[in-house]
Amino acid sequence: MRHAHIVTASVISLLGACSKQPAPQASQPEQVAKVVPAEGQGEATEPRVGPNVDGQPVETAPPNVPAFKPAFPEQTRAKAVHTQNKFRVTEVGGPFAQPWALAFLPGGRFLVTEKHAGRLLVVTADGKNSVPVSGVPKVDGRDQGGLLDVEVSPTYATDKLVYLSYYEPREGGNGLAVARARFADGAQPKLSEVQVVFRMAPTLDSTKHAGGRLVFAPDGMLFVTLGERSIKEGRVQARDLNSHFGKIVRIFPDGKVPKDNPYVGKAGARPEIWTSGHRNVLAADLDAKNRLWVVEMGPRGGDEVNLVQRGKDYGWPTIGYGEEYSGAPIHEKTQAPGLEQPVYYWDPVISPGALTIYDGALFPEWKGNFFVAGLSSKALIRLVVENDKVVGEERLITDREARVREVVQGPEGALYVLTDGDEGKILKLMPET
Repeated sequence: MRHAHIVTASVISLLGACSKQPAPQASQPEQVAKVVPAEGQGEATEPRVGPNVDGQPVETAPPNVPAFKPAFPEQTRAKAVHTQNKFRVTEVGGPFAQPWALAFLPGGRFLVTEKHAGRLLVVTADGKNSVPVSGVPKVDGRDQGGLLDVEVSPTYATDKLVYLSYYEPREGGNGLAVARARFADGAQPKLSEVQVVFRMAPTLDSTKHAGGRLVFAPDGMLFVTLGERSIKEGRVQARDLNSHFGKIVRIFPDGKVPKDNPYVGKAGARPEIWTSGHRNVLAADLDAKNRLWVVEMGPRGGDEVNLVQRGKDYGWPTIGYGEEYSGAPIHEKTQAPGLEQPVYYWDPVISPGALTIYDGALFPEWKGNFFVAGLSSKALIRLVVENDKVVGEERLITDREARVREVVQGPEGALYVLTDGDEGKILKLMPET
């Protein structure tokens, strides 16, 4: 359900504007009933995807760690499913330089972040023009760093606030920060009254694994997903409650800590923490029951789908289903008492960049399905989830051979995809009429 949070008359205006968007001439129709073979590029592996027959999984490559077996049926390699209704894919914006996130403004416009440059852009509804927003905080744009997520406040119609996550440069390194600011619209848009509402601690000199996805809950709380910074010094803190590394935190939009967080008042624990034991979470969304789900990056094998529950420990790096990129072992085991099992995992990996749980009306066939942006897999991954288990998997738009960075549900029910790279594009998925 990652879509616009504007819940007043602005939404009505946005719906009308988006539904009337003309399709650019560069659009490429897609017949999704036809299975298109594709070669994925995994991290230190080469997964082979499709074609397949009913009942067989999408992934056909051997696992990186064949000794690791699933803890229960349907935990990995769900059977292949295929969308029956035709849809079309059109380009509605771009190119962008290393884009990371996409959000919606009134009038059918988009907000897009460009990671390395640290730029926030306002993109017109037709995708033909973009204007940089001034006043964006300074970022550390090295490697995986830079400007990451952008979310429009759920009460944007009255407060005009936008939220950003980014690698904040600091003495001795950097850390993820979340800032909110007043958005002044117009020919020269700008941010003012910038306020940092969360800072990852401790500071570490790493260019990787800071997380950065922002999710607003209906009760007004803000979830921030974090990574364990990749290097050994950070990795060993993923289950340490005195560190933000490898955690999901829950705060009020102004940064204050809710009193019902699980570690409030506990000695040696940071009160913002909601869950622990994560590797690097870039993909997160709420389901129809307003439960938080995440899809997190594994190493060489072991990307995970997790249902996030208050105060739980998800086990990284003690347990998992992958190995180092060198092939060296990380885990002695995949299960341990008190540590949560993933609902689903991939080996080889897909490299999940974002998650949207579809709840729109345009695609009844996709109602309740999970859509995961696949980077190394160069696909939009569709998961059919029933009773909290993954029972089917499909890989879409593979013919474009593009790394998929972001997927968001639009206010009108379309799916919007942001491709990665130096010439990233906004793609729009609509039913074929």
